[in-house]
Amino acid sequence: MRIADAALGRAAALGAAHAAVRVARMRQGGVLLHDGELRAAQDVTDSGLAVRVRHGGAWGFAAVPEMTPEGAADAAARAVELARCTAGLFGPAAEPAGEPVHRDRTWVSPHRLAPFAVPESQRVALLADWAARLTAAPGVAHAVTKVRMAHEHTFYADLAGSSITQQRVRVHPMAIVMSHDGRTQRTLGPPVARGWEYLLGEAWDWDRELAGLPGLLAGKVAAEPVRPGRYDLVMAPSHLWLTIHESVGHATELDRALGHEVSYAGGTFATPDKLGKLRYGSELMHVTADRTTEHELATAGYDDEGVAAQRWDVVRGGVLCGYQTDRATAGAAGQPRSTGCAYAESARHLPIARLANVSLRPDPDGPDTDALIAGVTDGIYLAGSDSFSIDMQRRQFQFSAQTCLRIRNGRLAGQLRGVAYQADTLSFWRALRAVGGPQTYGSFGADLCGKGQPVQAAAASHGAPAAVFEGIRVVNTGEEDGA
Repeated sequence: MRIADAALGRAAALGAAHAAVRVARMRQGGVLLHDGELRAAQDVTDSGLAVRVRHGGAWGFAAVPEMTPEGAADAAARAVELARCTAGLFGPAAEPAGEPVHRDRTWVSPHRLAPFAVPESQRVALLADWAARLTAAPGVAHAVTKVRMAHEHTFYADLAGSSITQQRVRVHPMAIVMSHDGRTQRTLGPPVARGWEYLLGEAWDWDRELAGLPGLLAGKVAAEPVRPGRYDLVMAPSHLWLTIHESVGHATELDRALGHEVSYAGGTFATPDKLGKLRYGSELMHVTADRTTEHELATAGYDDEGVAAQRWDVVRGGVLCGYQTDRATAGAAGQPRSTGCAYAESARHLPIARLANVSLRPDPDGPDTDALIAGVTDGIYLAGSDSFSIDMQRRQFQFSAQTCLRIRNGRLAGQLRGVAYQADTLSFWRALRAVGGPQTYGSFGADLCGKGQPVQAAAASHGAPAAVFEGIRVVNTGEEDGA
């Protein structure tokens, strides 16, 4: 607390209306094996201290590597000086949204075995065993096995009186197999906010998935090329999560809607004048955003502006009804409180609005996946995410999948290759015809989502049930014409 007191005391003495200090230590690492041989290992810790102030109606920010009272006071002074300079250039910014004081709070993401507590030799041994199983299977020419890990510690305090200590962990294991003709297939096990216990079979059956991976690869090698046309698409949550991430998650970040992010990762069609009016999808579309669900990647007790985690609706009954905000964008939009989406990759970075866990809700009484497939006469079943492209306004997009299975008269009829679908965001979500029940729901996500200048990486999960989209345009990505 001496460090926080030094930073906040100097900022207050210099006339800051608001000041916050954030001490952060991020440890990231992992290992990668090719055919069971260690090819790369990383273990890097980034530590530092940041001070953010509001002075004269403008924001100032400064960061230092020295986590000392003297360094903290110096950072506060430099942040105030920067605010003074920018106030004359840009004029006063909107008042940030308020937040209750959270004094002496501690939050730790649930996990049993901290990922870095496992010796590297054990990490390598587990991934080598995975590789041995995969390369022993017929048709597998090579196998890559890897894991990424992160353990984040932060302390936040501000002039209002909040003081918060947090820890967050996450792991992302993956296995990729390659055929002799260069086709690949990878595991679908998602990145999660868990510890090393995840790789030992908690919450995901790695043994079962590894056993099935060579067969899926063989099916891809023997698959028929898709014939372009319009199909009903049945999407597994392992695939649909990425479509949600790009066409709903990023499209409902308020900084994009206000035009703050256009120069790098694009804006959005979902502008504030459409709130409560835009028919985003069919009436079956209910999308929530939250930072509260256990083991999901964006979950935290508080964000990097001291705002407590929440859950809220983004789309309900198919209508746009909410955004993801930090305190600055919430204030600019006249909202009384931020939704708690501010995050900074490290102490060297300014907190910016980042994705919450944005998810399509299941139908409480909805059917299982088999029943959804049974209701489709001419379609394709998609599982696993692959390549994607979307325009700067989050409207026109193309996605492909890891596994694509033909549906004829309500039955799966063999694997397809070269499948990609193209759509406009609004026409796609308005084509949502059926939503599976809770038994079809799964949570997946991205642990390296980039945004901002300088670019920052963040992680977010996206849950979904199995779902059916009617009459979506499918193209062939380059395979020979189908019969």
